[in-house]
Amino acid sequence: MNRNVMFRWLLAISLSLNLGIVAAVVIHQMRTPEATAARAAHLNLPDYLALNADQREHWRQLEPNFLDDIAANWHEIRQHREALVRHVFAATPDRAAINAEQARIATLQDAQQQRVITQLLAERDLLDERQRAKLMALLLTRYAQEATEEELLHRD
Repeated sequence: MNRNVMFRWLLAISLSLNLGIVAAVVIHQMRTPEATAARAAHLNLPDYLALNADQREHWRQLEPNFLDDIAANWHEIRQHREALVRHVFAATPDRAAINAEQARIATLQDAQQQRVITQLLAERDLLDERQRAKLMALLLTRYAQEATEEELLHRD
């Protein structure tokens, strides 16, 4: 085998490996929780579920209070999480204060979960069987892919 043929083969192999690595990185980036969250954030549920005009009107009536409640709840959870972290990393951690913050966060998360359940039940009543199945599949897929921020921080 002459040198030119050998160099061409080496170049072809090198290019193939580089393209494979680039493709793997792109595919991995598309599968990250951040990419999944970005795609979900752009999803317009009324369009995705193909709501009719009457359903869209009811949907618009359901959403504002729910979104306001959830935003307020997340704000309060965030404040207590920050306090919890400050207590944990204090020069002398106060276990009672840590426990109190953890209990408050749990109470807020429980209230939030109840609000989500109430909202989903209201949405369920609004949808037909096909739309319910579509929303359920979307939620199950999303929940299967979720990771907490703490998990993401500790992954390699």
